[in-house]
Formats: sequence, structure tokens, C-alpha cells
Amino acid sequence: MQLTQFSDYALRTLIFLGLRPGSLATIEEIAGAYGISESHLTKVVHKLGRLGIVETVRGRGGGMRLGRLPAEINIGATVRQMEGNLNIVECFDVEHNTCPIAPICGLTGVLAEALEAFMKVLDRYTLADMLGNRRDLAGLLGIPIQDGVRPRAAIRSR
Repeated sequence: MQLTQFSDYALRTLIFLGLRPGSLATIEEIAGAYGISESHLTKVVHKLGRLGIVETVRGRGGGMRLGRLPAEINIGATVRQMEGNLNIVECFDVEHNTCPIAPICGLTGVLAEALEAFMKVLDRYTLADMLGNRRDLAGLLGIPIQDGVRPRAAIRSR
């Protein structure tokens, strides 16, 4: 099983933003930290924004931040929303399946079970779980850690 680059970049973006609570980040900063394409990341951030996972601020001095608390961002749900299609083999796509043995193939059930197990594992985790080693992550990404700064959503909900 391999996630698309779209989902990979989405999860990396969320980790980056989770390391910077209370401040905005730009696509340029995130792309630079990970050494990835700004144009592809722009599409990813657009979808994260439409889903309400990321909040974007337009204009000079704008950027993005998490739209929810890290503990409210489930990894499995995020992957499902970003992937849109978890057909890991052709026969999972009834409309486009051309495999002649699909109607009696035992592999289909095995792969469906494996996919379900994979997603169940992702469902057990949130972005907060991915930020447990925040100092090390921030160091690798060149992000200064600000002790005592809480995510904006947490401050707002007081």
C-alpha cells in the first residue's frame, strides 16, 4: 500500500503547522523545509483549507495555520479525505475493472481486509500523536520551538 504524494504532503503540512502553534506559515516555508514542490503543495493546502483542516489568511503577511486542534485531526480521516480513492488494485474499482478472474478471486477479499487493517491503524492516531517528538521534528525542519505557546483554537475556546 502506498499513499499518494498528495496525502504525504498533506500530512507533512499538518505536522509543520502543528509545530508552529499561534503563528502563520507560508507555502514557501513548508516547501523549503521539506524540499518539495511549491506548486503541488499549493493544491494540497487548497484542499486542506476547503476541508477546514487548515485555515488560510490572504494578503500581505498571510499564510496558514491549523483550523483545528491537533488532537481533533485524525490521521485516518485525513488520509481518506485527501486520497478520495483507496482502490489499491483494479478490481476494487467496479466501473473500470477488467480483470477476468475478479468474480471468483480470493485475493480481492484478502486485499480488502489488509486495506481495512491499514486504515484502522491510521484511525487510532491524531496529529497530536505525531507531534510527540516536537523538539526533534522542529530541529530537523529548522523551526524554532516556542515553549508555552498554545494553538490558536485552544486559546479561542477558553
